[in-house]
Amino acid sequence: MFSMLFADTITIKIGNTVLYLGTNLIVYVAVAAIVGLVAEFLIGWRLPFGIIGATIAALIGIWLMTSVIQISGIPDYAIKTTPPIYLVRAIIGAALFVFIWHLLTFPLYRRRNRRNYRGYANRYDRY
Repeated sequence: MFSMLFADTITIKIGNTVLYLGTNLIVYVAVAAIVGLVAEFLIGWRLPFGIIGATIAALIGIWLMTSVIQISGIPDYAIKTTPPIYLVRAIIGAALFVFIWHLLTFPLYRRRNRRNYRGYANRYDRY
């Protein structure tokens, strides 16, 4: 179905450098963005740069849990890209990375506003 909508590969040529962007990469980044937002929601701490930061954290978390720390025995759902994305491992890895980021940067942000935390709603402080 997607083959009729999307081209197989987008080719970008700059000088002697050729970049190939396939649908696998687009799906990989889209899944990373969703996983990053879920990880932020689970930890309750926002990363810098919004959705871009969440996507980068998810990409690092996916790499961390699939290449560096390999856990077997977890029932997992795989999205068939190249390389495959295992959803449960990706969420665990992204949440672990957001948690480590929070532990490392918390002393620097002790005086942050309460608005930077997810789920905080003060009805008197709307603007």
